[in-house]
Amino acid sequence: MIPRAEVALVLAVALATPVQAGTLEGRLVTFTVETWDDREAPLLVARGRTVTVGAGTEFGLGPEGFTAGLDVVPVDVEIGPTRIELSYPKGIGRFYEAKFNGYVLRFETDCALFDKVAIDPAGTTMQGVEVWAETGALYIDVSGAGYGPTSTLALDLEVADCPMS
Repeated sequence: MIPRAEVALVLAVALATPVQAGTLEGRLVTFTVETWDDREAPLLVARGRTVTVGAGTEFGLGPEGFTAGLDVVPVDVEIGPTRIELSYPKGIGRFYEAKFNGYVLRFETDCALFDKVAIDPAGTTMQGVEVWAETGALYIDVSGAGYGPTSTLALDLEVADCPMS
């Protein structure tokens, strides 16, 4: 039998140690909008924004001004510990069609951060969206998809046990 004082000490140490493994919470992330047919020659790379993932909406983007006839579609991005949700508060239309037209979230890490990335059909109204991960980056391709105030995209993630940078 373990004495009560030792159990309390172990419990206190466990509660005092922040849990970072398997979560996006507390991670530094840069969000950009990109459009390209050739990655090395993008048509649009919007101004990136960097935040630490926490409570509430991490990004609320609006138009930045046209570049090569393209501009950012207003989007709100909320990042949870293992989920990302996008919504479109203003405007209605269809995303420009390209090999890639969408969002890149680059998390500060040197390891493969995502074990699994999946679109949650119950939380998604948009059709034709593709997602994939490369090391610490998550790519969300919305090329050709329709958007509007009732459009949503929800991603469920399995986050690897990567050290915080």
